[in-house]
Amino acid sequence: MKTLVILSHPNHKNSRVTQALVQAPSEVESVTVRNIDKLYGTDFTAIDVEAEKVAHEAADRIVYMFPIHWFNLTPMLKAYMNAVWQYSWAFGEGGYALAGKEMQVIAGAAEETYTHGSLIQYTTAEILAPIEASSYYTSMTYNHPIVFTNSNAVSDEGLKEWQQIVKAHLESPLGSNVKGVSLRKKLE
Repeated sequence: MKTLVILSHPNHKNSRVTQALVQAPSEVESVTVRNIDKLYGTDFTAIDVEAEKVAHEAADRIVYMFPIHWFNLTPMLKAYMNAVWQYSWAFGEGGYALAGKEMQVIAGAAEETYTHGSLIQYTTAEILAPIEASSYYTSMTYNHPIVFTNSNAVSDEGLKEWQQIVKAHLESPLGSNVKGVSLRKKLE
């Protein structure tokens, strides 16, 4: 099984949590990590769409790792998906390049912000609903997301536990963390 990790964090150099979590995939066989903010900076037009498509096509499981940013994906990750997930490649007529692949989301969020009784009155599951819907729209299988909360206050020991959680999910067999499967099927 091959896994592709797409990492996006607008301030990855200064994120202690992101730096720690991205180390976990390096301990797992057949995992490729692509830090799109490091590769392309903030230039949405610099995304090498063909290289990213090849990386996606080679993977069985695709992990998107990011902090929830303004109740959404990071700006670069959103631009990346808009560029790479093209019509007739990822969706639409003939667009089945991602069909049957697993999508795993690993996100960071402030726990006290993402509850029904909080300031924004939405949970992380509700905030992540558009990416879940996108996985189904592109014929992917959506795994239960992993959401790490209170990253600014996590201890070194807690961060090691988070790394082990990421590693365990990356090592888990395909089909072991499924939340939902796309109903979109390729017509023969």
